[in-house]
Amino acid sequence: MDVLPFNAVHIDLVDTANKAALDKLDAYKALMSADEHERMARFVFDRDRRAFLITRALVRTMLSRYGSVPPAEWRFIANVHGRPEILDRPPGAPDLRFNISHTDGLIACAVTIGREVGVDVEHTGRHLTHDVAGRHFAPNEVSDLRKLPEDEQKKVFFDYWTLKEAYIKARGFGLALPLGDFAFKLNPPAPPSITFEPSLEDDPATWQFMQDWPTPHHRLGLAVRRDGADLPVRLRFVTP
Repeated sequence: MDVLPFNAVHIDLVDTANKAALDKLDAYKALMSADEHERMARFVFDRDRRAFLITRALVRTMLSRYGSVPPAEWRFIANVHGRPEILDRPPGAPDLRFNISHTDGLIACAVTIGREVGVDVEHTGRHLTHDVAGRHFAPNEVSDLRKLPEDEQKKVFFDYWTLKEAYIKARGFGLALPLGDFAFKLNPPAPPSITFEPSLEDDPATWQFMQDWPTPHHRLGLAVRRDGADLPVRLRFVTP
């Protein structure tokens, strides 16, 4: 088993074109529950079925690196806002928390112990059909974004988007948490900071945010609740 992520966050990444992973699809199918097979069957395109399959295999095998549970035996439940969580944690297993994200070409799973955690990955070549920032971002974020040269705005848009997605996923509310009620301040090379509207009743000092470029075309955002110094974050590419 891997070293447990006590006071740390581990993020495993899979390139969906990874030949080693594509060669193991039949083995991955054997790990999934009946419910997961039913969900996979609803996808119209083979590409989406493969991504779902690899995602589920990544979650199961990653959790098994930290807990003495075979990958096929993990059971999950979605909270009321759709976030998957571990159901009936086995006796003696650590309080593993995880979050997953997938985009064109990349899948990510973040794992920590006993902490709220959210991760988001986005392909920066994604076409935006409308003014997402103007419709959903906080006024300060929109203002700061619009001050940038036009050729930088799309890139920086994904800085904000991945951070906002990571935060709402860590909180477990999804889009039930209004994106305009909290605002990020980008301070490179320092980590991003966050402010909240009073309605959210959250403390900025309890959150750590991190960003990375796992590939030249993929932006990653991480949000984790911490109670002291920033936690170390490990990123690595794997084959489930």
